[in-house]
Amino acid sequence: MESETQKTADDRPERAEPLSDTERDIIQDTWGHVYKNCDDVGVSVLIRFFINFPSAKQYFSQFQDLDDPEEMERSSQLRQHARRVMNAINSVVDNLHDPEKVSSVLALVGKAHALKHKVEPMYFKILSGVMLEVLSEDFPEFFTAEVQLVWTKLMAALYWHVTGAYTEAGWLQVSSSAV
Repeated sequence: MESETQKTADDRPERAEPLSDTERDIIQDTWGHVYKNCDDVGVSVLIRFFINFPSAKQYFSQFQDLDDPEEMERSSQLRQHARRVMNAINSVVDNLHDPEKVSSVLALVGKAHALKHKVEPMYFKILSGVMLEVLSEDFPEFFTAEVQLVWTKLMAALYWHVTGAYTEAGWLQVSSSAV
């Protein structure tokens, strides 16, 4: 009999609906505006993430002791990680027409965070929410209610792929709910 703490791939949340052509176009169009400012946006996202969810800083020895947003903004390590996050999302958005490429990009991200960094997968869901907040506040003219729904759908798909990589990497439990 399987114990309560063991999870299998069958217990994963249902796969998100694939994006329609129109939804892909919406994401690629809005992302074009965001990515022009990718360094600033990425830093804003990570600062809000770490301020609102300070427990996430435990995975970052280089800036885990920073509490002040201005200090965080000056941290070259935080800026580098923000750029990596934005570049990973850019790879996904650029390849939305190629589901296999999207899967492989997110599998690499998931496996690295599961095996090398030992990051709890729930932080991906939290970070997705923070990113959507920052994008809708910083780009209100592009992130209408309809566009936010499409981006929410994309973020659910990203989380599904990343948690799949965690399951493959041997994590026994992947929480489907954020803290």
